[in-house]
Amino acid sequence: METRKLNYAVCSVIAATLAACGGGGSSGMTSSTTSAQTASVPVMISDASADDWACIAVKVLSIALIPQGGGADVTVYTAPATAPFVNLEQLDQLGEILGNATVPTGTYTGAVITVSGNPQDIMLTASADPEAGFALAAGASVSNSNITVVNAQGSGSNLTVPVNVTFVSPLVVNTTGSTALDLEFDLSHPAFIIAHNPPGASATQWAVNFNGPIRHHPLADLRRLVLRHTYGTVTGVAAASITIDKDFPTVPAVSPETQISTTNALTINADATNGTLFYDLDASSTSTIYNFSSATSLNGKYVRIAARYGVDGSLTATRIWASSSFNNVYVGPEGHVLDVNATTNTITVTNDDGAPVTMAINGSTAFYYRQPWNPPADATPIATGTALLSNQQFVRGFKVHASVNALTVPMTAQEIDIETADYSGAISKSSASGFTMTHDYLRAIDDYSVQLGFIEATTDNGNDPISGTAIQGFKWWNFAYPTRVTSGTDSSGDSAATLFADATNGLSATFGGTAGMIIPWGVAYVTWADPANPSGWSVNASILEPTPLPVATVASIPAAPTSGEETFTITAANGANAVTVAASTVAGSGTLVYQVDRSNGVITVSPVDITTSAGQTTFSAAMLVGTKVKVSGVPQSDGSVKAYVITYYTGTAPAM
Repeated sequence: METRKLNYAVCSVIAATLAACGGGGSSGMTSSTTSAQTASVPVMISDASADDWACIAVKVLSIALIPQGGGADVTVYTAPATAPFVNLEQLDQLGEILGNATVPTGTYTGAVITVSGNPQDIMLTASADPEAGFALAAGASVSNSNITVVNAQGSGSNLTVPVNVTFVSPLVVNTTGSTALDLEFDLSHPAFIIAHNPPGASATQWAVNFNGPIRHHPLADLRRLVLRHTYGTVTGVAAASITIDKDFPTVPAVSPETQISTTNALTINADATNGTLFYDLDASSTSTIYNFSSATSLNGKYVRIAARYGVDGSLTATRIWASSSFNNVYVGPEGHVLDVNATTNTITVTNDDGAPVTMAINGSTAFYYRQPWNPPADATPIATGTALLSNQQFVRGFKVHASVNALTVPMTAQEIDIETADYSGAISKSSASGFTMTHDYLRAIDDYSVQLGFIEATTDNGNDPISGTAIQGFKWWNFAYPTRVTSGTDSSGDSAATLFADATNGLSATFGGTAGMIIPWGVAYVTWADPANPSGWSVNASILEPTPLPVATVASIPAAPTSGEETFTITAANGANAVTVAASTVAGSGTLVYQVDRSNGVITVSPVDITTSAGQTTFSAAMLVGTKVKVSGVPQSDGSVKAYVITYYTGTAPAM
């Protein structure tokens, strides 16, 4: 798959075990064992996105925890009879609440996630504006006949893929403390969705591989998790809270939109301190409520809720939209910003179906930036009107959910929830105070080049995912090691910002010719109104991502491992130089290697562990001169590339 950018794309299944959580268990959120003591476990899924896809939808059938020391697995989620599609592209760094499970106290060392393995239960739709070289046309959907699900079990239309995950550290469930579990599906992992173009084939073949692109990523502070808007049917109204049964929108969307109902219950509190904005869509009224004493008519209605987790694990609503029609609470584009036109004061968002939806921004449009760790700010607009459309403060790639007046043409955005704000692209001009990020898209209207500064060194910035230590100031990490956060200062007194500049400056890896430089790439997560920039964005975190190289050809075979690395050279089409690739053979930090074989129309994806002598032998035997290979890695100052993932092809090689 040809694309210039490797996004930090993950789908996380998060089980946060808390002593006091809103809501209770249900038929879909139960335990498979019994225990004298239990704790409530909210179960969610989340991810990050990729520019080239508008829809990567799957069906998660069940999630079970594996007890330490053996015993029966503990099921924490079971899909309803009609399992809903979940479009992972809509969950860009967001949590999708599935419900709450009652789980026996104890220690768990892993999980089994079962997804549907039927090709008809996979939906792949290209973005309305994919990057140059992507294998699908804009907005095109992949036919089920061109999808192969790797490692599917069963027969007929009852295929499943169980994915086993070993936790980085055990999950301890007790009644007195709280912890969180984050399991990530890496959506842009080269072995997750593989495009294969056999010579003479009429259509690209797509292999979806759930085994491998998944890992445990500890989550230290649940309160910092931004939740996707939650849909539900109100089943109970109390003074301080409402109870809903979780609903899922139908994917792909229908008109009018309908819901897939579940019996997974959630309890949502009103914000008694800051107030909850309440939109009665049937009465076309807006009010601020501090409790539900006067909202008994909510019972039986559909709601869309922007909520946040509290320190005790309870859910509190920032905003609630309510109506007797599910379509009324659903209407309003949700997706990634495709382009921003400051001349016409319009923005375009790619929706679930991959279709571009244009909205007008007027003087009354309120922009919210979701920051649940700061409840007053979470409930206050950061801007009103068209100001954000200029100066590249609202750009392609932001993930938003809009509330609209659908009667105008184009529809008018009344509110824009900025759920995630991040810039991505080539990194340059790095210093201890900031860096420039440049992204060149297929259409010039989407391009940006912005100078971004860091947050103040004293700004609270979450916790270390391993130690739980509080972090202040800018933090960053290498994509290959998501739990190894660089923050504060090192033993030499260098700050995280200085170390980031050292990692992204002075790089010289190049293929030469028109293939060109291999440029450091990353993503910058920004926050609004930090003291460092009270009226704009500041970078609170960055990920240094591997740069995906074009499909290349092996020019020299791998040398015997030296100092924990195995090296070989590759050449690219239209390039003048061979580039050295270094693959780590050190256990725990080894380069991920995958063999992709297409023989007799069947695509097989096999991991090769080059941290073992057997894996090194297999790898060396396959990497002959002329072998097609796809490398993603970080360019180094000596002109080499430190590989994160290597995919090599056997059997029928791709026609690329």
